[in-house]
Amino acid sequence: MSQTILIVDDSPTVVKFLALSLKSKGYNIVAACDGMDALEKLSTLAEDVDLIITDLNMPNLDGYGLIKAVRQNRHTTPIIILSSEEDDEDQQRGMEVGANSYLVKPFKPAVLLGEVSRQLES
Repeated sequence: MSQTILIVDDSPTVVKFLALSLKSKGYNIVAACDGMDALEKLSTLAEDVDLIITDLNMPNLDGYGLIKAVRQNRHTTPIIILSSEEDDEDQQRGMEVGANSYLVKPFKPAVLLGEVSRQLES
């Protein structure tokens, strides 16, 4: 049974690129356009989500709010932030709200795939 990854980003281009990269490695993909959409999908999906990859800057509910909500519901699902925000403060805040990892855009697909594999194994 393959693992399911929720991609949360308001850029359709980023979602498409991530989905293609991850599907080629056998992962099931669910996409959400912002944090509110992601929370709705998490509550209605039949299967469990094994990993969340989220952007930070999105309308309706940003990545920080999404991570806080996921953690408040006691979900231990690994979360990777994938953002163009590269300041140390953004990275520190992301980890403080409950992210497991932080990658900066633009990124190398091999780096992302390696981090996905690492998070899913732990």
